Amino acid sequence: MERLQKMLAHAGVASRRKSEQLILEGKVKVNGKVVTELGTKVSPTDTVEVDGVKLEKEQKVYHLLYKPRGVISAVTDDKGRETVADLFPHIQERLFPVGRLDYDTSGLLIMTNDGDLSYTLTHPKFKIDKTYVARVKGIPNKEQLRILERGVDLEDGKTAPARVKLLSADSKQGGKAIIEITIHEGKNRQVRRMFDAIGFPVQKLKRERFAFLTLHGLNAGDSRELSSHEVKLLRVMAETGKIGS
Repeated sequence: MERLQKMLAHAGVASRRKSEQLILEGKVKVNGKVVTELGTKVSPTDTVEVDGVKLEKEQKVYHLLYKPRGVISAVTDDKGRETVADLFPHIQERLFPVGRLDYDTSGLLIMTNDGDLSYTLTHPKFKIDKTYVARVKGIPNKEQLRILERGVDLEDGKTAPARVKLLSADSKQGGKAIIEITIHEGKNRQVRRMFDAIGFPVQKLKRERFAFLTLHGLNAGDSRELSSHEVKLLRVMAETGKIGS
């Protein structure tokens, strides 16, 4: 027996949080009856339906995507815009993104149907590093960069300490800088808001690294399947905060 939302996540319906929302909205049936109580236990022999579709267990799949700018980090979009799921027409399993990248942000995004792994990789308590490269308007000085390193007060709370490195600066036409920043949180538009808070708006943003994964060998829109070893390392990192052998 396992909790209904966990079974939905295992089956690739959605992340565990999204699965809980589906249950609360009355979209899930167990043995023909609508279930809206979180924590309901189900067995492998129970018949589970989501939006009238019978649940079938899927094989777990894991892909690394180089998300282009102008693509939505979602499975569907009510405005008809291209989504990250549209970039996998050849994959039969239902994929969803692990976390989000803004519409105007490019870079590394993990796509999977493993709700448990998605939860552990995105929850801030597991402290998975995410490294971005930002082009900002203006050139911040060392003290301003230290503010980012120590944490920035945003409307939804102070950010955790970050690692920041000035990669290059160009004083022409008002000035611009290329800055690498590593965080482990996932607040909405966090990196952009951090730079806004110190007065240097982001003009272009790309996620270069997620944990130990990089975009090496990929162009925007490309993807590759994660190896079983890479998936194992992600699980170890999520559970221990360290890369195992």
